[in-house]
Amino acid sequence: MSKKSVHVNRRGFLKTAAAAGAALAGPYVLSSTVMGKDGAVAPSEKITLGAMGIGGRGSYDLGCILREEDVQVVAVADVRGDRRARAKRMVDQRNGNENCTAYIDFREMFARKDIDAVLIATGNNWHGLASILAAKAGKDVYCEKPCTRNIVESLELAKTFQRTGRVFQGGMQRRNLPHFQYCIELAQRGKLGKLVTVHAHGGGHRTGMSEFGEGNETEPPREEVAWDLYLGPAAWRPYSKRFITGHFDKGGGMVGGGVQEWGSHCVDLCQWANSADRTFPVEYEPTEDGAACRYANGVKLVIRDGGWMHSGSCPVRFEGETGWVETGDSGDIFASSVGLLAGRGAKQAGYPADSHIRDFFNCVKTRGLPKANHFVACNTHIATHCAGISLLLGRKVTINPETVEFVGDEEANRLRTEAIREPWRI
Repeated sequence: MSKKSVHVNRRGFLKTAAAAGAALAGPYVLSSTVMGKDGAVAPSEKITLGAMGIGGRGSYDLGCILREEDVQVVAVADVRGDRRARAKRMVDQRNGNENCTAYIDFREMFARKDIDAVLIATGNNWHGLASILAAKAGKDVYCEKPCTRNIVESLELAKTFQRTGRVFQGGMQRRNLPHFQYCIELAQRGKLGKLVTVHAHGGGHRTGMSEFGEGNETEPPREEVAWDLYLGPAAWRPYSKRFITGHFDKGGGMVGGGVQEWGSHCVDLCQWANSADRTFPVEYEPTEDGAACRYANGVKLVIRDGGWMHSGSCPVRFEGETGWVETGDSGDIFASSVGLLAGRGAKQAGYPADSHIRDFFNCVKTRGLPKANHFVACNTHIATHCAGISLLLGRKVTINPETVEFVGDEEANRLRTEAIREPWRI
């Protein structure tokens, strides 16, 4: 008999056990739930998930995930004790037991072999690095935006998911909403004529670190707030409760933070409308209200905060030689002619993430590329980082899309990346 060990995963084990049971004459009976009958999802077909970072947005995402019948959440991780406890209650209530494990340190959760995928909805300082670490641990990832802190991290994220074969979905959920998709189709199919300009809301063009002052409070016990882990790869700063309740750029600060945070949604839609998911604009120049950018194909990207119609949050506008269309989270679509709206269908608001999360889980099963996959996330965020660098420097910058380096601009190239605090590594 061979001494070579044979590894059988849990799905394979269940299938083997079922086959063996069928070969025996004993009166074994399996319930319809186990077999996946009567609408139930067989345990062997369920995706097991761990959730990291369960604040406001993380709780929303987790609520969407808990509604998916073929997904079972088995663990949560958060550096704050109150959020860990709340998340565990959410999961246990959905599962009808008390088996959800709550971790302070996400690395313990990532090390579990029974977890297929993870939700990452932490602060901005963790998104990119945690996603990379999860992929290296063999997990598929749904990560909130902004997905990265700088250009180099964007490139590394795409390389890691491509190399490991893991599935990545960035939290740009408007890619899976019908009215945004309809406007994208108008732009891509030439219904507006040749595309000339795409407009993205900028999300507020702050640069550098938010001014929260310096912390001077006594650091709480680790079980209450794991402060060092909360900062993670970001620069060290003394503890203050304001830092864990406010939404700000932790550590060294994310250049052009508003563009990456909220603006990444809108820039992402403009990338899609211009069929530019595998590239990004090559020129960026500050304006009074944001930035003016240009793609290699001549299409202009205008990032601006003002001048929008009543289309709600996250507005975008696509202009061609013969027509234009504008939409946002209100679900309303404004167009240069009534004919452009003929096939739009029923109005739907722009916020729900359910369909975007479903797209992720479908691809976890099929191993396909989700709408906001690692290529999409990489290039969308490179565009926003470049715009932020232009805003910070207060001048025009040009980037080579092949080398992803700024042309003849040492100062801009130094902003392509930043130091990572020990002991973290990409």
